[in-house]
Amino acid sequence: MEKSILVVDDEKLVLMTLKRLLTREGYKVTIALNGAKALNHIQQADFDLIVSDIKMPGMNGVETVKEIRRYLMQNNREPIPEIFITAYAHEDIYQQALALNAAAYLEKPFDVKGLLQATEKCIQ
Repeated sequence: MEKSILVVDDEKLVLMTLKRLLTREGYKVTIALNGAKALNHIQQADFDLIVSDIKMPGMNGVETVKEIRRYLMQNNREPIPEIFITAYAHEDIYQQALALNAAAYLEKPFDVKGLLQATEKCIQ
């Protein structure tokens, strides 16, 4: 069965690059430009993995993941593993992200092989 990934990033180039890369690996990829859109997608469909930027305007990646987790729990849905990606994180936001115990943390520019290995590990 095709595995489904939600990618959340405020940079369109990053979204399109990740979508192309992950689609080529056989994953079904949905993209969201912000946390609110990501939450909307979560309410509409099931995903096997979330890949989210940490630093985004409005709702950052940490807040987005917290909202998604809250929604999933309130609706008796299974938790979804998360991979955080970031170009640079303010120390406090990075510490908040670490406290969430996400499946992986990758720094931009990330190594494609590392991203694919983390993705595969999370989805298996």
